[in-house]
Amino acid sequence: MEMGILGLPQSGKSTLFEIMTKVKGGGAHGETCVRGQASVPDERFDKLVEFYQPVRVSPAKVPFVDVHAVGDHPWEAVRQNLSGADGILHVIDGFSLPDRQIAVDAYRKLEDELILSDLLIIEKKLERFAKTAKKALTQQDVRQSELLPGLKEVLEAGRPLRSAGLDGAQIFLLRSFSFWSIKPELVVVNVAEDNLSFADDFAKAAGLNEPVLGICCKIEAELAALEPAEQKEFLASLGIAEPAFGRIIRSAFSLLGRMSFFTVGEDEVKAWVIPAETKAPKAAGAIHNDFERGFIKAEVMSYSDFIACGGSAAQVKATGKLRLEGKEYIVKDGDIINLRFNV
Repeated sequence: MEMGILGLPQSGKSTLFEIMTKVKGGGAHGETCVRGQASVPDERFDKLVEFYQPVRVSPAKVPFVDVHAVGDHPWEAVRQNLSGADGILHVIDGFSLPDRQIAVDAYRKLEDELILSDLLIIEKKLERFAKTAKKALTQQDVRQSELLPGLKEVLEAGRPLRSAGLDGAQIFLLRSFSFWSIKPELVVVNVAEDNLSFADDFAKAAGLNEPVLGICCKIEAELAALEPAEQKEFLASLGIAEPAFGRIIRSAFSLLGRMSFFTVGEDEVKAWVIPAETKAPKAAGAIHNDFERGFIKAEVMSYSDFIACGGSAAQVKATGKLRLEGKEYIVKDGDIINLRFNV
């Protein structure tokens, strides 16, 4: 799981990367590509930490990648370092551009690069199929040759592949192509502190299906540098519930189709990251491969039941709300789990 950050020069993408991950962007020390992880804000996790007061805390994290693409071939640097990303965070300059249409044009400029890149891939693949004898085509080749012409039309119309209505099986069939515009995208507009509504104006003008969030990186950088108590005081003075960068991290986490379950105790409270719709044995494998192989049962209580019982696991069990789930159980977001396994 990895989220690549894209944006035109001076859009604020490296600043946002630093705010979220606390890691300096590539441009700060001459590196082309820098990776960092951002903790996912989660009130449930914070409450569990409050109850257990553990020695260690391990929140869910989202890996982000920032590419400092400069020089004669900037797109090549982006392609080499972000082609394996599972999603894209597209940062737009909304603070120095004079009006929303210019900001929309800036978004389209980079989006068109991604669409064109995908179109060239499809054209080359279809050309190869046309030169190959039908008997030499594999079953996968045949299925791809049937799907690609329609996708070519989508791209030629200036639309990203994520808008093509592909199902899970079709996306899996295309996994080897490393398409850009098939990746889920979160659009973030970096606005001026005296024009916070610009992100809403941009979203209306752009008419995107992709989620759009606004942030003032200048304010957020100041906020991120404060201690937690000072952050709360600063936010309260602005009448804001949480930092914008927290919403962006959480949105990226959700966009990548991830969720968390918890293991708790006095030694550690930890949020384990798994794909949505994961069955219990595979979730156990997120902790350790041996746990998946030796999975027997999962003791499960929901976070809401835990809170309703005053933060007492014993009370959850006493009220009959502690469940024993088997191999077919699909883990829910926020489940608190204790595993039974035999290795």
